[in-house]
Amino acid sequence: MKAPPFEYLSDLPTPVQPVAREHHATVPGEVVSYSDDRRERGARLMRELTGDAAETVVRGLRDIAPDLADWIVEFAYGDVMARPGLDRRSRQLATIAALTALGNAQPQLKVHIQGALNAGCKPQEIVEVILQMAVFAGFPAAINALNVAREVLPR
Repeated sequence: MKAPPFEYLSDLPTPVQPVAREHHATVPGEVVSYSDDRRERGARLMRELTGDAAETVVRGLRDIAPDLADWIVEFAYGDVMARPGLDRRSRQLATIAALTALGNAQPQLKVHIQGALNAGCKPQEIVEVILQMAVFAGFPAAINALNVAREVLPR
């Protein structure tokens, strides 16, 4: 007789059933529209999350790539980061995971780790996200990200 699937994992805790929650994410294909200007919305959100750090990056791009500077403010922050489907904490943790996985975005990671703290993430949550990336992005990427986190996180 064949053993039921996953019987060999009997020492692991039983998965928790998801709790029904009110769904706030947008419907697939739904267009999210805003009543305010995307540049203004992006600049406001960027300032709230990163303080002066992201604005310094944007100013530094204005002379060589003004379009990229605009895309960061208008698209990245004004359109994507401002969407209603995820809260700011979740977006910042996802951003930290992506930047960690890239393995070569330490300056941006520094800005977003500070942004995660500003959004209410706990230092241990940030470290756990980076540790999770060791499995999927490799130990070198996680080690590099932890070195950046060490510079930003309070001791």
